[in-house]
Amino acid sequence: MSDTLRDQLMGLGFKPAPKPERNNDRKPDRKPDGRRDGRPVGGKPAPAGGRPGGQKPGQPRPSPGRPGNPGNPGNRPNRPQGARKPRSQEEMDLAKAYAIRAQREKEERIEAERLKQEEARQRREAKAKLEELLKDKALNTEDADIARHFPYGGKIKRIYVTADQLKALNAGELGVVQVAGRYMLVTADLLAQAEAIFAQAVALKVDPDAPAEDDPYADPQYQVPDDLVW
Repeated sequence: MSDTLRDQLMGLGFKPAPKPERNNDRKPDRKPDGRRDGRPVGGKPAPAGGRPGGQKPGQPRPSPGRPGNPGNPGNRPNRPQGARKPRSQEEMDLAKAYAIRAQREKEERIEAERLKQEEARQRREAKAKLEELLKDKALNTEDADIARHFPYGGKIKRIYVTADQLKALNAGELGVVQVAGRYMLVTADLLAQAEAIFAQAVALKVDPDAPAEDDPYADPQYQVPDDLVW
């Protein structure tokens, strides 16, 4: 630019452009602690990002603790996240007691089931043996027309007999045995054998020496109507 034009511009109020400042001519500002531009006196420059230990931005800061075990303040023993605390002796004793009780109850149930199955097996065998004993030995007749009632199984049952059979039945010379849902009239001897095999099958066993009021159905004149519902 010519001096004439420069002089004219300055005359109009324009100022010359400032010269660029060189970095070498600028001295670093001193901090109160003697550092210059973030650099400690007599040391190395601070790491990038201004974080200690060369930690990169965005990384979590390690918690103080045992060396080699970050994030464990106070040198506490390592424990997996969500792990339960060790149980006390009282809790262990209580758990042991519950386990013993559960095992005992299980054994009792198994034993009860075993006894039930054993009882059922014995009943089946006894009934089969009783049927074999009384096979073709029943004294029931088709012409029997007298109903002899007797209590059995919590209900009033009946068997039809003749007049002579009724006298013998009330005298204890005959008896009634329940076999496969049928009431069989048998001799006193067979009745005793049946009772020894399976006592629950004995439906009527008369004691001739017992008082008459003990068996009101023994009276031949005592008749229960057939259409009576018990």
